Amino acid sequence: MRDGADDPFDDFFDGIERMMDEMSGRDAAGFASETHIDVYEQEDQLRLIADLPGVSKDAIKLQCDGEILTISAADDRREYDERVRLPTKVDEHSATASFNNGVLEATFDTRSDSASINLD
Repeated sequence: MRDGADDPFDDFFDGIERMMDEMSGRDAAGFASETHIDVYEQEDQLRLIADLPGVSKDAIKLQCDGEILTISAADDRREYDERVRLPTKVDEHSATASFNNGVLEATFDTRSDSASINLD
């Protein structure tokens, strides 16, 4: 057990702890990065499905700026803090979401990057 005194092996043990965190799927802040997320493009919509086992609906917070969706949630054993770069721009105000049996589903209308210009 390490006692915090000047130990020549501190860097070595810190490196081992970092490797163990990476192998267990935890980032530097201790968040689990085990969330499975699928994104589907369908005609004029984008659909995202994320597995959040053990999380209650009330613990989930979603934010979107039209390009990145942030999913935050916590339960007794883990915290989720996922940022998903969406493959296309979406209208964040069109979002609908549901959560059932640990599965989050969010749907957005996609936005076109260009606009038609009428000639006079």
